[in-house]
Amino acid sequence: MLASARLENLVFFVAELSRSVAFYRDVLGLEVVPIDSEDGPIAVAQAGPVALVFIPRPARAGESPIPVFEIDGGIDACAEQLAAQGVEIVTPVSEAPDGGLTVDFLDPDRNILSLHQQAGASRR
Repeated sequence: MLASARLENLVFFVAELSRSVAFYRDVLGLEVVPIDSEDGPIAVAQAGPVALVFIPRPARAGESPIPVFEIDGGIDACAEQLAAQGVEIVTPVSEAPDGGLTVDFLDPDRNILSLHQQAGASRR
């Protein structure tokens, strides 16, 4: 299912957005861009082909970071296939902040993984 997917994002839930922005910008030297999303402020840094997305929200161990795999389409079919194989879906297919679609699920160690497809791509 993910053989042709690309690792697109790593989503970090952070306690203090400004502290995380300062660390990734000033310590690691990444360009960090603040973004006002519908759900409030977030920040994004590019690390090669992978975007690091920082969302202010408390998180328990194992909830962050979340690897997000980009697929070209068929997110509903992917979610159905995962569920049919006994994979626990933690967030059903829903709208992502960029207008695309996302689904979150657990691996055997209860780490959250996510699939994302761009807005306008076929859901099946």
